[in-house]
Amino acid sequence: MTHETAAAIDSIQVSLNAGGMNTINIVLAFVMFGVALGIKPRMFVDVFKKPKSVLLGMLCQLILLPALTCGLAILFGSWISPMMGLGMILVAACPGGNISNFMSSLGKANIELSVSLTAISTALAVLMTPFNFWLWGNLYLNTAAVAAEVPKLVIPLWDVFKTIFILLGIPLTLGILCSQYLPKVANALKKPLQWISIVFFIAMVILSFSSNMQAFLQCVKYIFLVVLIHNLLALGIGFSVGTIAKVPFRDRRTLTIETGIQNSGLGLALMLGTSLFANFPPHGGMLVITAWWGIWHIISGLTVATIFNLSKKNNG
Repeated sequence: MTHETAAAIDSIQVSLNAGGMNTINIVLAFVMFGVALGIKPRMFVDVFKKPKSVLLGMLCQLILLPALTCGLAILFGSWISPMMGLGMILVAACPGGNISNFMSSLGKANIELSVSLTAISTALAVLMTPFNFWLWGNLYLNTAAVAAEVPKLVIPLWDVFKTIFILLGIPLTLGILCSQYLPKVANALKKPLQWISIVFFIAMVILSFSSNMQAFLQCVKYIFLVVLIHNLLALGIGFSVGTIAKVPFRDRRTLTIETGIQNSGLGLALMLGTSLFANFPPHGGMLVITAWWGIWHIISGLTVATIFNLSKKNNG
């Protein structure tokens, strides 16, 4: 990628008014509420009786994915801009994506494990998302010979904590309570909210970039390749760890899907709704990486789930 292309990507701006940002936040909160509707306390009992797969899932999502993403960004070198590298790390620092449970169901994976991993990574995101982004983001900036080009990465902890707690913590709690005490309502809302969340996210991405659509379309082939490689890394981490640890094949599928689908909607909300990148103008590279991730992991998740679904190796 030429410096001109990188500069063009970084110059892309997303200007949302308060109403647009509130819409993204409301949609994301509803998405997490929808995820929590599938969570029942009794689901965790069997999973935690045999915690091996849960621990492996946390290893993949909270440690290996951010660390190896940092390494991948460094390997890309000057082919990507520093802002694109930070975008990759931000996505990797986010918890598992809301559609992973749907994909696990489609792929005949361990749905109870999928829901458990989504819930745990989301709950831990209040602490782990800002920590991982700060740790690996600064390591990337200091290692990738770009330190002179960008400011030091400082995390506005209270701002980020408050945003994650409101967008993830509260809806998750309300969803679990609804699932526990209003099971008929929860069952009626669960699937519609999953599909609505997908449609809304794609619509919000298109609306956000509408004023820069021409610049985005000119750069999308580079963005596509970066996100494709990054997503293959994430999927590969989950499948490889599950294979090396010799967990049941259904659990291996879940680890693959959970690690390969990230809550990039949270990344967008943190970028657009907090002071996280006040010192980083312009940072269009981060925005387009995060936004395209949200679209691409739907495609890759459906592809992987379909392959798993068609596989004859369904058990064991």
